[in-house]
Amino acid sequence: MSVPGNGPVLQLDMASCTDRGRMREHNEDALACDAVAGVAVLADGMGGYAAGEVASGAAASQVAAELARLKAEYPVLSPADMMQAMHDAIRRVNTQIYRAARKDPRYTGMGTTLVAAAFTGQVAVIAHAGDSRAYLLRDGRLRRMTKDHSLLQERIDLGLIQADDPAGDAVRNLITRALGVDPLLEPEIGVHAMRDGDRVLLCSDGLSDMISDARIEQVLLQHADEPQQAARELVEQANAAGGRDNISVILIGLRLADADSGAS
Repeated sequence: MSVPGNGPVLQLDMASCTDRGRMREHNEDALACDAVAGVAVLADGMGGYAAGEVASGAAASQVAAELARLKAEYPVLSPADMMQAMHDAIRRVNTQIYRAARKDPRYTGMGTTLVAAAFTGQVAVIAHAGDSRAYLLRDGRLRRMTKDHSLLQERIDLGLIQADDPAGDAVRNLITRALGVDPLLEPEIGVHAMRDGDRVLLCSDGLSDMISDARIEQVLLQHADEPQQAARELVEQANAAGGRDNISVILIGLRLADADSGAS
């Protein structure tokens, strides 16, 4: 995928992998990737029976489809326009999930986290709600682009607990923001300048709860030229560590190319 415009443009490659893990009967994660449009969405569902799968599937597919349609109509979008489009798409599907959960007893309590990336010009617009994460690997160093919406993170921010303190395990999976729970949900959205060689990783907590950021960084560096292998290896590592939850990753590689080079 290339983004038209003046000067260098971003070229994107996407790889993904998802697995139900070793403890769950169903995979309630959902992925949607469109390298042509420069859009990737990952959602981690929750709820009884198949409700989590319904919520995550709707969130991932609909947000990705809305943003892809917009990119097709307006190939050059400002970051502000992309932020607004992402906000509106997430709010719409949140309303849909919220209403369905209250109308149909089969879907009572359903909801989903979400993390999404959309690229325009030389920036990434990242949105999230919940504890699904976005990471940036740049110059061999991994850093988080999102902060979890969770009770554990709130306690860390208040200085009540350390991130690696076992005492946090009791509240680790208690999220404070998710689609389908609050009709007035506000996703957190940020804009990040991208550089040649950057890699963006989206993942569910089935990965980040099982292996450390340092281990994620190591795997990405070990498979720098093999994105699909890197995605598979991350899932395998999470399973080897216990696989207590569904595990999903989307890996996006970026490089800058000259707009007149003819790449597409």
